[in-house]
Amino acid sequence: MESYLLEMKEISKSFGAVKALKKASLNLKSGEVLALMGENGAGKSTLMNVLSGSLHPDEGEILLEGVQREIKNPIQARSLGIVKIHQELQIVPELDIAENIFLGRWQTAGIGFVQKKKMHDMAKECLKMLEWEIDTKTKLKDLRIGEQQLVEIAKAISCDAKIIVMDEPTSALSEPEAEKLFHVIEKLKKKGCGIIYITHRMEEVFKISDRLSVMRDGEYIGTKEAGETNNEEIIAMMVGRSVEDQYPKRNVEIGDVVLEVKNLSFTPPKGSFKRSLKDISFKVRSGEVLGIAGLAGAGRSEVFESIVGKYATCTTGEILMDGKALQIRSPKDAIAAGISFATEDRKGTGLVLGRSIGDNISLPLYDRYASFGFMRDGKQKKDWIEYMKKLRVKAKSPAVAVGSLSGGNQQKVILARWLLTKPKVLLLDEPTRGIDVGAKEEIYLLINELAASGLAVVVISSELPEVIGICDRIITLCEGRLTGEISKEEATQEILLAAATNRKEVVEA
Repeated sequence: MESYLLEMKEISKSFGAVKALKKASLNLKSGEVLALMGENGAGKSTLMNVLSGSLHPDEGEILLEGVQREIKNPIQARSLGIVKIHQELQIVPELDIAENIFLGRWQTAGIGFVQKKKMHDMAKECLKMLEWEIDTKTKLKDLRIGEQQLVEIAKAISCDAKIIVMDEPTSALSEPEAEKLFHVIEKLKKKGCGIIYITHRMEEVFKISDRLSVMRDGEYIGTKEAGETNNEEIIAMMVGRSVEDQYPKRNVEIGDVVLEVKNLSFTPPKGSFKRSLKDISFKVRSGEVLGIAGLAGAGRSEVFESIVGKYATCTTGEILMDGKALQIRSPKDAIAAGISFATEDRKGTGLVLGRSIGDNISLPLYDRYASFGFMRDGKQKKDWIEYMKKLRVKAKSPAVAVGSLSGGNQQKVILARWLLTKPKVLLLDEPTRGIDVGAKEEIYLLINELAASGLAVVVISSELPEVIGICDRIITLCEGRLTGEISKEEATQEILLAAATNRKEVVEA
């Protein structure tokens, strides 16, 4: 028999009448990366929460190096060499890097005093493995999201873990940071560490994993050697059907210019990490889906933020709607002019997670529903139900907390909100980030339907195949400048990447 570092056998877990896991199984070898694949709601996180001691299974068994173990809590899991790096960062912003790395395990002398020097020295050793030079006394609140993610990875390294679960570890990392992580993973493999890697980024899976295990609807579907399978087979296993074309076809008549941006320039406020913009010009037409491509930090999000007036005092240039110049001094002005903007940070700036679906849909429109100081609840509820139905939001009612929904359904709630404002132009920043293959296809279909209704849609995406697959035309940015305009027919990943890394040439769109 083959020897495994970890075996999870026929694990079942129910929450009331909902069966989250149905005899799910998984095995992991020493020194390998096992990609755990599946749509949102497939049971991946529940299975990993059982492994990390956050949940107790109703039935099934866990074997570590052939020995059956009952994992009662995360502290016991850590003592057994199991560490989970959560997608939602487990950090204390006011503490420094070393204090966060050893959170709950601060190094103390015999009489209880914290040995800060020892802790910082140990933290530096962990960061060396990440090839990251930074003062370990830096507070977490002063780091970028990607750097905070690296601290979480350093925390796992500090535990000398045998098994590391990485849940969407690159979702907030830049390309260089992600490459650094992959290098660290190779080092961990050589040390004999087993890594369970959860991601929706298919290109990463085939780049770093040795095997791929697929779950669907709480059940184990199968495992494939990475070198013996492909995207299409894995996606078919995940969604339970053949996927011949990830990007649905559409035949939309493109109309007249709706939005025109002329010589948009942006100078970031002092102390900001934002990218400056220089003379950005482009047009988008009725029924058209325009893509914006570029590397992380190219200034893509800053374009949207500048259009909607987030930094009005730092922005120059002209914005025209149907040929008429607009005066946009704030996002409220943009909404009134018919421009709606769905941000890339779904949970941070897009939604109020503790409030209901309905409250989140109504968020920018409370004035519309107010009458003499009272809310017209009947009108609100009618609109909530109408737009939930239109966008196929999977929830029992508008009263459900939006934080309990899957990523794909949360994204639909954001779209419902902005469609309720009756926009002429919809700006979508990374609309499919962190959602599964099936949910992505639903978002693509919705974008097609919106364009078919005459809306002008502008999409930012870091996934080049996605930009090519859903857009009629693509513009590229590099270091805050426009460097290319490419039609759907001409677009390839190589052409887009070349334009997105062109630091010299500036193109008028």
